[in-house]
Amino acid sequence: MTATQVPAPGTTTSVNTINPVIEATGSFAGSASNAPFSGRLSLREAVDRGIEFNLGAVGLTQAALQSDGQRKVVKSNLLPNLNGYLSETVRQVNLQALGFRLNQPISGFTIPTIVGPFNFFDLRATLTQTVIDLTALNNYRSAKETLRANELSVENARDLVVLAVGATYLQVIAAKAKIDAARAQMETANALYQQALEQRNAGIIAQTDLNRSQIQSLTEQQRMVTLQNDLAKLKIHLARLTGLAPTELYDISDVVPFSPAPPMGLDEALRQAFERRSDLKAAAAQVRAAEKTRAAARAERLPSFSVYADYGVIGTNPAQSHGTFTVVGTLSFPIWQGSRIKGEIEQAEAALAQRRAELEDIRGQIESEVRSVYLDLQAAASQVEVARKNIQIAQQNLDLARQRLDAGVSDNVEVVQSQESVATAQLDFINSMFTHNVAKLSLARAIGRAAENLPKFLTLQ
Repeated sequence: MTATQVPAPGTTTSVNTINPVIEATGSFAGSASNAPFSGRLSLREAVDRGIEFNLGAVGLTQAALQSDGQRKVVKSNLLPNLNGYLSETVRQVNLQALGFRLNQPISGFTIPTIVGPFNFFDLRATLTQTVIDLTALNNYRSAKETLRANELSVENARDLVVLAVGATYLQVIAAKAKIDAARAQMETANALYQQALEQRNAGIIAQTDLNRSQIQSLTEQQRMVTLQNDLAKLKIHLARLTGLAPTELYDISDVVPFSPAPPMGLDEALRQAFERRSDLKAAAAQVRAAEKTRAAARAERLPSFSVYADYGVIGTNPAQSHGTFTVVGTLSFPIWQGSRIKGEIEQAEAALAQRRAELEDIRGQIESEVRSVYLDLQAAASQVEVARKNIQIAQQNLDLARQRLDAGVSDNVEVVQSQESVATAQLDFINSMFTHNVAKLSLARAIGRAAENLPKFLTLQ
């Protein structure tokens, strides 16, 4: 932002402010990348780099991969589990310690107290399979919906990155335009000061008039320094968003002129937003996941059926072995679990109610975003037209004031005030252009698929 200037009497006041939606916070304010860079950054390249390298999008992408891993773990409870093992056993047994009475012989045969040592090996494969388990099935369905919600959150994060990167790029464009306007004003102020100096040397004007011109010239120089500093910091911020080294030693290559918003009515924008917005779809997926979790909790009261089977060979050695097998079917049903199942159902129902409330809140938030953006578009478009006319009138007044000063019928007070009016009018025009472009970018975000819609909403030059 530029330094605050006190307007001269009769001048316009810049009322445009930076749209708060462009402020990236948390992980979205950072990035990580070692990718090569040409030194000139276009808007399309900035958006692409932000989607690929911005830390917020990267973090959510990794979170989605973690959810996919969790889904696979839960799915394993429904799939066959096949394992194998090979064991070699050497054993010696004390029968008397196991309760056998060996004091008297049986049929003339004395059983020894110690048996062994003896050995045998066992090579075996085991299979476990869940046949019916509605709790495990619903947990898997819940994990699938959670994964879907996280994938949609990644898409939503990319839209947020497009908004943050695009708006910051527009802010850099506006900062450069302010510098160009300030440079022209500084040159005009310097020329007026030189003219006043010559007139003072000739004894035509008073020292106060010369001082007034010099103060205006120094003020424009100070404004230029402030604007250049603001531009450098904005470029560093843009670099952090897009995975570039945090430096201002690069340039942007695109200019975004004023262009009308796409011909899209409010009702159509709302319809597209409700159909496309990834955060709304993610919230709906979270509701479905919560519903499946509740179903899993309720299913804990139902029986489950599983199968266990093994087959292998056992013997003293491979040459003296024989195949054996086991098949077991198990029907499990809860009889008394205390209040555990009831408690889990209550927790699941509370979570479901919260997810449904969040879904309704996001619906309201999307509608408010779309309606607010349309208000911003209308206001910004009017500001652009008014600011453009204001520049023409302020420049005309400055020319007339200079003519009266040259004719000796006026002092330079009117010239300084008119010059400040031109500077303020130019600042209003730049700010209104920026606000209008940000509003169009916000509309692209509000209806979803911001990266895809970017060329349609912003016309590059």
